[in-house]
Amino acid sequence: MFPGANANAKIVTTFPHKVVETEFDFIELSDGVKLSCRYWFPETACNEPVPAILEYIPYGTRDKTAARDEAMHSYFAGHGYAAIRVDIRGSGESEGLLLDEYLKQEQDDAIEVISWISSQPWCDGQVGMMGKSWGGFNSLQVAARNPTELKCILSVFSTDDRYADDVHYFGGCMAVENPVWAFVMLPILARPPDPDIVGETWEKMWLARLDCLEPWIIRWTKHQRRDKFWQHGSVCENYEKIAIPVYSIGGWADSYSNPVPRLVENISSPIRGLIGPWGHQYMHQTVPGPTAGFLDEALRWWDFWLKGSNTGILEEPKYKVWIQDSVEPNPCFSERPGHWAGETEWPSSNITEKVFHFNDDKLSVDKGPLKLKIINSPQTVGQCTPFFGNMGAGVPNDPLDQRKDDIHSTCFDSDVLKKNLVILGAPVVTLDLASDQPYAFVCVRLNEIRSNGSSLQITYGVLNLTHRNCHENIEPLVPGERYNVEVKLNDIGHTFESGSIIRVAISNAFWPIVWPSPQPVNLSLNAGSSHLTLPVRPKNNADAQIAELPPPKQAKVHPQKLLRAPKPTTVSSETDIDNGMVTLNFKHDTGLIHIENHGWCFSSEGENIYSILPNDPTSASVNLSIKETYERVGQLEVTIEATQKMYCNATHFMIEAAVSVSNKQKCVFSRNWKESIPRDGI
Repeated sequence: MFPGANANAKIVTTFPHKVVETEFDFIELSDGVKLSCRYWFPETACNEPVPAILEYIPYGTRDKTAARDEAMHSYFAGHGYAAIRVDIRGSGESEGLLLDEYLKQEQDDAIEVISWISSQPWCDGQVGMMGKSWGGFNSLQVAARNPTELKCILSVFSTDDRYADDVHYFGGCMAVENPVWAFVMLPILARPPDPDIVGETWEKMWLARLDCLEPWIIRWTKHQRRDKFWQHGSVCENYEKIAIPVYSIGGWADSYSNPVPRLVENISSPIRGLIGPWGHQYMHQTVPGPTAGFLDEALRWWDFWLKGSNTGILEEPKYKVWIQDSVEPNPCFSERPGHWAGETEWPSSNITEKVFHFNDDKLSVDKGPLKLKIINSPQTVGQCTPFFGNMGAGVPNDPLDQRKDDIHSTCFDSDVLKKNLVILGAPVVTLDLASDQPYAFVCVRLNEIRSNGSSLQITYGVLNLTHRNCHENIEPLVPGERYNVEVKLNDIGHTFESGSIIRVAISNAFWPIVWPSPQPVNLSLNAGSSHLTLPVRPKNNADAQIAELPPPKQAKVHPQKLLRAPKPTTVSSETDIDNGMVTLNFKHDTGLIHIENHGWCFSSEGENIYSILPNDPTSASVNLSIKETYERVGQLEVTIEATQKMYCNATHFMIEAAVSVSNKQKCVFSRNWKESIPRDGI
């Protein structure tokens, strides 16, 4: 989840500026809390101040992101910037408590951090902010607060809408990633500060963190609508608050591609959007490739806005995307072939709508007669899309061949395509349907049936039908009453290959991506009054002139030694022949890593188990377990063991969690939680 250096990137050891590193320092805030930071700057910066770049995340500069930080931030410093990596309050070696993601306190602290950075002798007063995922989120959020010293941001794999387009809820359905991501944070919150940095107060800091520990999934499950809890930190509430330049980067294999075109469309300050084929890592480190030089691309952005250099970045397309070619399905793509395309505006006048009407089992340009189709999927539909997004770490996270799920879905197929068809944007499916239950959702997958019969997933969308008009108010369905609903699929750039078939596959189950409906549901679909709208992009000769991204490069990192080799990452699926229970098992392990330059050791080994019966939506459960260790010889030997289970009945979500923490084999903390939370239209 937190990769370090990329073996395929060119390692750069000679830079225009000699780099000085401050391995650790503290930034004291107005309330007396000290945040830990690590930073790099040119040797001459104290006499010739330079602009600064801030990354502000909670993952610990000492371990999980250490190699990645070194590879990236020292590279920026070598090119004339002060690069600062700060741990959020209550994380890493920072004092205070971290009580949830993206709190106002986090933003307030960031504004103070930016002010502190701008006042340092090595800084010329200008600050840029950047980050991936959490750091991309808070870059947007802090930009909306408009601190004077913040001049531009670079936001990677983030969102403008914390409810509708994040790991928590998706299309008004609860994402199964919601409990998974909450659980990732549990051992991070329980991690001890390093005594070598914090000194003798480390244990007091640590015990205070443990004392306020709570599984965040409890709080997140209590907010099942798009209320003020999720509106906070969602910059889509008022895009106009962002008045500085924004560079937004996403990847088609990641779960954060939709926000890029929305930001390009809605932010009025200078903006550039870029989407490649990538998973959830910086594009010089990730799969699927082709990888690219994120650090040099970022420097073009920083140099233009912070140094006034004409790098040409604003002369390039406002929205640049990788149009993916048709390929055979693969659970672990190393690369996705395709080509770059560029749009000078978004939405683009180059995009035209092509409508395919549902006609019995066909997609046709002409409307057909009304024909009733029953959608009654087994709860196991979705097994061919086992993960919410590709983590970009080279493990099997990509969708499988969709045929096994297509069989149990209601499918509509086009005629064989006589020529390539390129789409760019968000396909939309309009459905005329009724339900026999008051609570239901619908899932629509857009697939390409290749000439050999394989089914390649292009994109998908889900809609909680009680959220058909908005995510703030729940409107239960009246059984038997017909509704006209639109399901917007995830944005995508793709070329349907000549000789292939376009397929729309509709189901009312999609596990383990979203949580099942409370009861088995029958949806009745009127095929004759439903249709697919594709955003078609004709060939554009200007695309051939688009410059390639720079090749991947990075700085050299401090050596790390494996004291215990990691067990292989595995993804497996089993079906119980007695009761039909389908179980997906994901095992992951970092091994035991020793950071040689300062002696800190850490490891993480976990297992995610997702189970469901084909005929019982209330059988759904997510069982998570993890064991992490942190060690400094002669000072601490910490073991953190945590479990979390989420399951349900027709009326409630149930959550059980436990954390046990020991130091030198002596238990210092143990707590259990058990909650039952009413379902609210989900």
